[in-house]
Amino acid sequence: MYVILVYDMDKRRVGKMLKLCRQYLNWIQNSVFEGAITEVKLKELIAEAKLMMDEETDSLIIFKSREEHWLEKEVVGREKNELDNLL
Repeated sequence: MYVILVYDMDKRRVGKMLKLCRQYLNWIQNSVFEGAITEVKLKELIAEAKLMMDEETDSLIIFKSREEHWLEKEVVGREKNELDNLL
């Protein structure tokens, strides 16, 4: 599946969440990640995120799609982290 993940965390936990998300997805902008991920890996990411979150104040939002080509992406302005599919 293909996901876009967005988080809003207290500044004391932002660094930890950034590091966690980079293990699973591609960073594209502040607190925003995207990429292909299996259902098992996504559940693992969510479980690890919940351990560091304060669910009263922090949030994690995940948009899911079966595949990347089902999403239309438009970037206005400079893209912070261009994803290269070239090897």
